[in-house]
Amino acid sequence: MLLLGSLSLCTSSVSLAQDGPSSVPGVGAYAYDDEGGNGVSFRIWAPNAIQVNVLGSFNFWNASSHPLYPESGGYWSVRVPYALPGSQYKFRIDNGYQVLERNDARSFDVTSSVGNSVVYDLDAYEWQNPDDLSIPFNELVVYEMHIGTFGVESGSSGVGTLDGAIDRLDHLEQLGINAIELMPFFEFPGGNSWGYNPAHSFAVESEYGTPDDLKRFVDEARGRGIAVIADLVYNHLGPNDLGLWQYDGDGGGGGGIYFYSDDRANTPWGNTRPDYSRGEVRQWIRDNVFHWFDNFRFEGARVDGTKYIRMSDPPFGELPEGWSLLQWINQEVDQRSPGKIMIAEDFDNNEWISKDVGAGGAGFDSQWDARFFYPVRNAVQTVADADRSMWDVRDAIISSFNGNHTHRVIYTESHDEVANGRARVPEDIWPGNADSWFSKKRSTLAAGLVFTSPGIPMLFQGQEFLEDGYFRDDDPLDWGKVDRFPGILEMYRRMIALRRNLTGVTRGLSGGNVSVHHVNNSEKMVAFHRWDQGGVGDDVVVVANFSEEYWNNYRIGFPSAGLWRAHFNSDDSEYDADFDGYGGFDLQTQQLPRDGMAQSGVVKIAPYSVVIFSQGEEAPEEEPPTGIVGDYNDDGLVNGFDLGLLLGVWGMDSQLYDLNGDQVVNGADLSMLLGNWTR
Repeated sequence: MLLLGSLSLCTSSVSLAQDGPSSVPGVGAYAYDDEGGNGVSFRIWAPNAIQVNVLGSFNFWNASSHPLYPESGGYWSVRVPYALPGSQYKFRIDNGYQVLERNDARSFDVTSSVGNSVVYDLDAYEWQNPDDLSIPFNELVVYEMHIGTFGVESGSSGVGTLDGAIDRLDHLEQLGINAIELMPFFEFPGGNSWGYNPAHSFAVESEYGTPDDLKRFVDEARGRGIAVIADLVYNHLGPNDLGLWQYDGDGGGGGGIYFYSDDRANTPWGNTRPDYSRGEVRQWIRDNVFHWFDNFRFEGARVDGTKYIRMSDPPFGELPEGWSLLQWINQEVDQRSPGKIMIAEDFDNNEWISKDVGAGGAGFDSQWDARFFYPVRNAVQTVADADRSMWDVRDAIISSFNGNHTHRVIYTESHDEVANGRARVPEDIWPGNADSWFSKKRSTLAAGLVFTSPGIPMLFQGQEFLEDGYFRDDDPLDWGKVDRFPGILEMYRRMIALRRNLTGVTRGLSGGNVSVHHVNNSEKMVAFHRWDQGGVGDDVVVVANFSEEYWNNYRIGFPSAGLWRAHFNSDDSEYDADFDGYGGFDLQTQQLPRDGMAQSGVVKIAPYSVVIFSQGEEAPEEEPPTGIVGDYNDDGLVNGFDLGLLLGVWGMDSQLYDLNGDQVVNGADLSMLLGNWTR
């Protein structure tokens, strides 16, 4: 009886199927509920087909009961009553010489990369947090995340999930980041992957969870003030388990309707470059962007390898259709959602990537900047201090695209730069000893520059608790390091808080102005001034020591007179038991010119450390004494004049010149004076 009833329902469904194309808009599978009843509308682009049918769990996989009707432009559609969300389905495409079964080219859900499409109701999820979470670009602090290794539950060794990642969002909220850049999360072959091999670009990776799980992840992040940015891949597709390959036939050779049929198809990852010259393919890519923006509420996107969208190998070279595709998408994002950020990974140091479309640019808001990464990373990974270039560090700090500090994303770790022959920064500093003093000191020095230099700062997952080794998609984060290195984690929290000006004293770190006013390549010291409008709580001076030298009396220029508060010292002993807590004190400037500035001050700084100052209250009428040991004439300097005074009473009992109180001026006093020698 059950079988007969089911057959009756199936027959009824067939008889009630719409006679003609679907009136429901949209390409793909869309649930409807209107005056005509409820069901699912199916629409597919298959221009080489002569017949298309939809088969699925709603019709017992009957390949002939539900034909689609032809529309203009090679589209086919039909309304199927009684089909419901959760129904599995495929299309049967007859092109006259082949009969092919294909998944939906816009499957919103799939059972696996080689499984079936699944009808998903895009409107069913009930969002708990506001629609808009636009964060000014200059206030963003980005955290790059890979769900498969980040969202692994404690004690598990399997693939991480969206639910597991949700459980870790409190960690990120406490860390202080306000944006997650989510490495590719759409369906790919198998369970372990970086994700840059998309098999179904509209569907969520089934090993990570369901579409609703992704929405809940974004929703929970929003509830913590964290925007989520999608990492999207359009420079190639697949190449494995690629459902679009020869979708309605080979079309006379090549990958069929979605791909170039000549050498333009070739990429470093296979011959699967989409055909950017074809309107329907351009629309598919554009709609994919807005699928994630509109239906999943992502606050922006990083577009992978844009160089391979705008260029191909010779003889074709430039792909103007790829460039215009990027312009079209970015311009529409600006028009529809100006608060969303579009980031390019191009690595060609090309300012036109982030120029406005109206000026002829590609229209991206920002791009990853290798000109920061390589010099800074080399400066901390190089073994010998003498081989570090402070001029390269200077150039890394001041570089920009189009003179706009938010046009670049800066970092010392990313998924690419902690793999492919490289490792995590602490690991590269001392392989096998990532928790050594040198690794901790120099990796956090580099991080200090990330959070204080102009640009949008980004860190890679686990960087905040000294993750070691190199990034692998089957090697989960070692969350035990949160307990092993709580001080390092606290250091990152402090740097992020200052970068975001959460305490109201470092507004200049999110400003667009920078001046690297002190470069000492001999002593490996750099100092730079950051500001927005300038003044108390705005002007920031960052001092970085790239040597193993302890500096007790190092004078640098400051942009204005008065008290300068030291808000951060990376050598603070609270961050690690191996750190000395050396230096990092407030200072009062003196009217002694230095570095082209009328005012200067004396800094005490530990090896491989960064100290962040901001301008405090205005200068008092009378400046207090400097209190520098060896500065006998109180001019704020320990120099040849003071040395002459000491040598003039050598061997005598002098209360004034006896620095260590042993009642005789001797070599011990000379050593103390030279230790404070003004550089």
